[in-house]
Amino acid sequence: MSEMKQERPWWKESVVYQIYPRSFMDGNGDGVGDLPGILSKLDYLKDLGIDVIWICPVYRSPNDDNGYDISDYCAIQEEFGTMEQFDELLQEAHRRGIRIIMDLVINHTSDEHPWFIESRSSKTSPKRDYYIWRTGRGDAEPNNWESIFGGSAWEYDDRTDEYYMHLFSVKQPDLNWDHPEVRTKLYEMINWWLDKGIDGFRVDAITHIKKLALLPDLPNPEKKRYVASWDGHRNREGILDYLRELYRETFAKYDIMTVGEANGVSIAQAEDYVGRHGVFNMIFQFEHMTIDHGPGGKWDYRADWKLSELKAILSAWQKGLEGRGWNALFLENHDVPRSVSRFADDGRYRIESAKMLATLFMLMQGTPYIYQGQEIGMTNVKFESEEQYRDVEIKNYFGEAGANGLEPQKALEAVYRQGRDNARTPMQWNDGLYAGFSSHEPWIQVNPNYPHIHVAGQLEDPGSILNYYKRLIRLRKDRSVCIDGSYDLLLPEDERVYAYTRTSSEEVLLVLCSFSQEPCKVQLPEHLLAVPAAELLLCNYDGDAEPLTAEGAVLRPYEARIYSIRS
Repeated sequence: MSEMKQERPWWKESVVYQIYPRSFMDGNGDGVGDLPGILSKLDYLKDLGIDVIWICPVYRSPNDDNGYDISDYCAIQEEFGTMEQFDELLQEAHRRGIRIIMDLVINHTSDEHPWFIESRSSKTSPKRDYYIWRTGRGDAEPNNWESIFGGSAWEYDDRTDEYYMHLFSVKQPDLNWDHPEVRTKLYEMINWWLDKGIDGFRVDAITHIKKLALLPDLPNPEKKRYVASWDGHRNREGILDYLRELYRETFAKYDIMTVGEANGVSIAQAEDYVGRHGVFNMIFQFEHMTIDHGPGGKWDYRADWKLSELKAILSAWQKGLEGRGWNALFLENHDVPRSVSRFADDGRYRIESAKMLATLFMLMQGTPYIYQGQEIGMTNVKFESEEQYRDVEIKNYFGEAGANGLEPQKALEAVYRQGRDNARTPMQWNDGLYAGFSSHEPWIQVNPNYPHIHVAGQLEDPGSILNYYKRLIRLRKDRSVCIDGSYDLLLPEDERVYAYTRTSSEEVLLVLCSFSQEPCKVQLPEHLLAVPAAELLLCNYDGDAEPLTAEGAVLRPYEARIYSIRS
């Protein structure tokens, strides 16, 4: 292996596309996306410039949490297809030079997994300790921890008169990682998939696998019924012992790509996860995903977030991992709202906004992840009633909101802003029936704006968001500074423009992104202005851009520009 190859492993040079299978493409006309649907769109992804596909869970599941509740790790959910169809998808993706990574869910299983069925059958079951069981405190739960999906993190089981822990849905009991046999069984399963030839994993909820010893009550100064339990199970002491064992027994044996969903990991701790001796190639951090959360959490929308705050978070991770680790770059995924609706303007300036946001995150240091539909500027959806929503977290929120006396319309408005179903409506392929996703009524309603926002309408439009993404991906692949160059933030206090540079020994890239609905003037450092060798590489507006001059640059609403500056 050459020195350059060691410095630039394939996953650093890749662009990843995340697929939520249920909503991507329906290949058999039953209203649910599936593996044949993904297969039918491989050429679309190849043309987009994608190197890696991350597929959300397609394992056998009762679908309480849309596949993140797994009942058989080594089988395909019937509505998604068969294992033979998965093998064909893997083969055809590889034939096109596209790798596939799977979602790995090992904090919990479904309550319909054979392990849990046996575990709950008796206190003396050999698999009883595969999960976390405790006796109650009289009529109360074992402790005051709240589930991430709302309500108690414990569910009473009258068969054995004990409670089991579920940090997520009641149908997602947490595995007991302190049990060596559980870990061994999981490692065997992971290696089975890697031996099949997949190219890696996105590892779900991995920072929750180690729980606080003795599972004590957490502080409750507000005297709530249940309290947010992050401190009880997120990135607790001892977790690295398990993660390093996981790495040794599985990942280290293969040339793969791994990305950990690392909620709660700080920059100071990140080197343990993604450094030279880390367990993952990269991690998803979520600080920028909480920038619009108020004191009450994600449902408490904070409208007054500032661009300077976003800059500070992203820049801290860029500089914090520089030379030590690697970032996973994203603005969207299956768990968060659509970025154009969240961070910019999904109305008058939707096209400009979507291109600007793409420019912002795609050119930072790290591996970029594009979520399905992001490349055409799909937006949040506003369903008229709670019955139209499908997400278990949203349904639990409506129940909790009602119990707490929140007006239904207020609850709906919170879901409009932050609900996960914003990202889960069917992919908009054309302006035909059900947006070309299916010939059958989909499992969740299509966003009503699909006649105006769809792939078919953007493929032939040179000024479309889709074609801008293609140019952006090509630019990233053609210029090594996009991968190796150092990142430096400019104008940290400016609340309208996000400006940064990527610098290598050969070139400086200057990236300018306006977050303003009005034209705005930006004054850049002198060494970046009026440089004869400055070349405009890409702009999200048609026609000529205002030149860089000593007097500054004037950016149009949500304008993005990329300059190359060579000495």
